[in-house]
Amino acid sequence: MMARSFPLHPLRVGVLALAALASFSAHADLFGDDEARRAIIELRQRFDTAVSAQNRLVEDNAQLRRSVLDLQQQIQALKDDLARSRGQQEQLTRDVEQQRAQRDALQALDDRVKKLETDAASKAAASPDGGNGGAMGADGNDKQDYDAALAVFRSGDFNAAQTSFASFIKRYPRSSYAPSALFWLGNAQYATRNYKEAITNFRSLLTAAPNHAKAPEALLSIANCQIELKDTRAARATLETLTKNYPQSEAAQAGRERLARLR
Repeated sequence: MMARSFPLHPLRVGVLALAALASFSAHADLFGDDEARRAIIELRQRFDTAVSAQNRLVEDNAQLRRSVLDLQQQIQALKDDLARSRGQQEQLTRDVEQQRAQRDALQALDDRVKKLETDAASKAAASPDGGNGGAMGADGNDKQDYDAALAVFRSGDFNAAQTSFASFIKRYPRSSYAPSALFWLGNAQYATRNYKEAITNFRSLLTAAPNHAKAPEALLSIANCQIELKDTRAARATLETLTKNYPQSEAAQAGRERLARLR
């Protein structure tokens, strides 16, 4: 039965070569000079080859470690990018949902106000915009300017609507349309998430004209802003005031539904 042979590691070969070299050196007298020199040269060459191979292995191993480290860093960078992308996607989804909710709320508000104004006009109990009377603008253009600002609001350009209504209020502070202008200014600010300023303008409407046809809607809008500001306690109190002070209004009905969800 033949014995199996195994390849020797280059470094091991070198060690064996050195041992053999030492043996040859110790017993050089057993060989002729030429034969001994050839054997020593061959052993040295084999040793040098083994050392070179070992050096290449060390360098290859170091290069492999560097490559693995670079790969790990690239993987971590990809993970970080993915986490950021997921965070941005989640934030975008939240923003879209919030914008959709605000758009739906504004549409519902617009529908209620249109009905309110139609009812008021049919009874001739208020001005065409649902106001409760007052002095007209000095140049008689307040209705035209109010309608123009309202058209901007209904077009969805809420930043421009804020500018238009703020200019209207400054120009026509005593107009019968001024409370309505405050109301729509507050809603334009709500649409652009300027909730604190919106609350200020809704409260200005309630202070100046507590019996105005849009007063219940102003209270409901204040509650909506407080909900967006995560001030649930204040929103609940506002909705309770709405349902108590204006129990027959459509805004009060919407307020009761909102109050039930808050509880």
